[in-house]
Amino acid sequence: MKHAWSLVAAALVLASAPSDAQASAKQTPRMPVRIRATIEKLDNNLLTVKTDKGDRLTLELTPKTNISGVDARTVADVKPPEFVGVTASLGSDQRLHAMEVHIFPESLRGLGEGHFGAPAKNLTNATVAATSASSDGETLTLNFVSKATGRTESTAIEIARTVPVVAFVPGDAGLLKPGADAVILVAKEDDGDLIALGIVAEKDGVKPPQ
Repeated sequence: MKHAWSLVAAALVLASAPSDAQASAKQTPRMPVRIRATIEKLDNNLLTVKTDKGDRLTLELTPKTNISGVDARTVADVKPPEFVGVTASLGSDQRLHAMEVHIFPESLRGLGEGHFGAPAKNLTNATVAATSASSDGETLTLNFVSKATGRTESTAIEIARTVPVVAFVPGDAGLLKPGADAVILVAKEDDGDLIALGIVAEKDGVKPPQ
């Protein structure tokens, strides 16, 4: 679910990123966009990447550029009171089944909270309220505040033991190695310079979610 994940990625990289006024001492950047790319090289504060569309870009890193990594986790790590993002689909049993799970750092609790998308494929950003054993993993009970009603609602999602689970963790420029996969939030200044507001980068072979 690329659109929903775009919202999650934007929330993640902007959480510690500067405001528009802080991003550059020179000018105010335009509306940021999300790209997925492969790192080619880092030369001082200039990052060269090749996007998944084949474009080669040079991005400027600033002291405020937020860099995060991803760590592999297991179903056992998804427990109360973690704040998570779960991409799920509706199974033939009319239950939601997780496709991938993202565990957010405490600093991002509540960002993008809610349930989004169609029944066939959706994203839930919520607090794990409870877990119970299922035939092939766990059943998660997730609580979230509905944007429509302002009330706390719940949903249950099945998570099999084979479902990918990752946690977002603090990172640094050491993650920006040639060949590493990354999701980057980029702003364009009036003079054409591209600024990397935030980066979620591959760590130890674990790539950012799709």
